[in-house]
Amino acid sequence: MQSIMSSLERLPLRGGRIPRLNDMPAPDLFSPLQAGALPLPSRIVMAPMTRCRTDQPGDIPNAMMARYYAQRAGAGLIVSEATQISRQGQGYSFTPGIYSQDQIDGWRRVTDAVRQAGGRMVLQLWHVGRMSHPMFHDGAPPVAPSAIAPDAQVWVADETGAGRMVDCPTPRALETAEIAAIVGDYRQAARNAMAAGFDGVEIHAANGYLIDQFLRSTSNRRDDAYGGSLENRLRFLMEVAAAVADEIGAARVGVRLAPYITARGMNCPEIVPAILEAAVRLNGLGIAYLHLSEADWDDAPQVDDAFRHALRARFRGAIIVAGRYDQPRGERLLAEGLADLIAFGRPFIANPDLPERLARGWPLADFDPSALFGGDGRGYDDYPRYREMATAR
Repeated sequence: MQSIMSSLERLPLRGGRIPRLNDMPAPDLFSPLQAGALPLPSRIVMAPMTRCRTDQPGDIPNAMMARYYAQRAGAGLIVSEATQISRQGQGYSFTPGIYSQDQIDGWRRVTDAVRQAGGRMVLQLWHVGRMSHPMFHDGAPPVAPSAIAPDAQVWVADETGAGRMVDCPTPRALETAEIAAIVGDYRQAARNAMAAGFDGVEIHAANGYLIDQFLRSTSNRRDDAYGGSLENRLRFLMEVAAAVADEIGAARVGVRLAPYITARGMNCPEIVPAILEAAVRLNGLGIAYLHLSEADWDDAPQVDDAFRHALRARFRGAIIVAGRYDQPRGERLLAEGLADLIAFGRPFIANPDLPERLARGWPLADFDPSALFGGDGRGYDDYPRYREMATAR
């Protein structure tokens, strides 16, 4: 951690200062915010959570998913579950896509339901890279920046829907000539997302998936224009972000990054400087927000305020933070100007009315961990609101 902080101190600050508390009233979770082109009624974000509930065949969003998201439309912003931009981008069973017309139509059902319930929603664009299995690729290995196995597992289901975790194999390194087509897939996926009725998109560049694999020297051992130097390791992210911003407008684009994630072979000593430089460049594009995926396991390293200050000085758009936040911890960062929005994941599973529960101090329900991935509506769209529970007593 000391070496990381030393590298922060050496990096120049570009992008301005953090507003002092006396510049304006300190916001709380229920303060409105304009994030790019997205007018948000509160600072509460529903974090992206993989739930594996699509219709088969085709990984198509369905009516059950529409109910699930509409129930949670009280969030200031919903970020959808990660959604593969192509068949090549899939790494888990029953996760949704955004590359076929049936998938676009299925997502339109979801966004219509969310909008009718008064919500706003962006689609998270996903290519898993090496976090995959040959069963998704007609027996061929997954693709990645380099042929390095991730020491990780993915969830694979059989035709009956029964799932299990399987090891990820060694991937195939992408040829340089193949990369432009993947950038094009991101562009097309963003266009499809807007056709499906989303308010914008979030590019998933975190948690050990393809873009993150390009960013880190531990997973990127390339010797072409996409590997080696910091400039080269940033190239794929910036080409994707520029293509998506050109397609739908930068003010409707967010990017998710993970500076302190170490699992899946991603413990890279150079990642924090890389992310801070990415923030400078993404700021130059004028994107709406950055979304930090912070480590959320029990003994994970804490994100130091020095990093938060460094990021804020480099990026002038909105900053979302996610990772086991509760109301007091989130509102501290809001008050200190170190974050603009707080994303809640697990609490939204069993508490579809989470914003109202937080506003009124009502207790939170616990979710059923056995129903997280796959299955029917049990443990998905059947959690009651607090008012419904109180009325039933």
